[in-house]
Amino acid sequence: MTNPIKAKLIAREGNSTIDTIEFMFNPTELNFDRTVNLNSSPGSRTDSGVPKISFGSPEPWRLTISNIVFDTYESGGNVYTEYISKFRQAVEFLDGKDRPPIYVFTWGSQEYLRCFVQSLNYKLTLFLPDGTPVRSVVNLTLVEVASL
Repeated sequence: MTNPIKAKLIAREGNSTIDTIEFMFNPTELNFDRTVNLNSSPGSRTDSGVPKISFGSPEPWRLTISNIVFDTYESGGNVYTEYISKFRQAVEFLDGKDRPPIYVFTWGSQEYLRCFVQSLNYKLTLFLPDGTPVRSVVNLTLVEVASL
């Protein structure tokens, strides 16, 4: 049996300090959403009473990935230093730039989104007797960006 191909956030920076983030376990679902902005004029209605709306621009795609598990219990490694620190780096601004790092979210041959990490939430859920964190659950929100 072959090993499954891992989902990744591949760094798209010229800066060598940004690491590609490989998921330890693949997501169970990918939640995409996008909205279209509407411009309505208060009080402006059609003859049938429906508000008149003009369409604005669409918002970028957002991808939410929930309950991403990282577990280093068997190896005894520190899940924070091995995995979570890379995610924390993804929500910091780059040196000399006014933005966070840009990634491409891929899984196998599918490139889903050129993006940045808008939101990171993680919890450490299992510890060794000495306090070393060995399991974590991560939630991400990725937002689409155009090529820079």
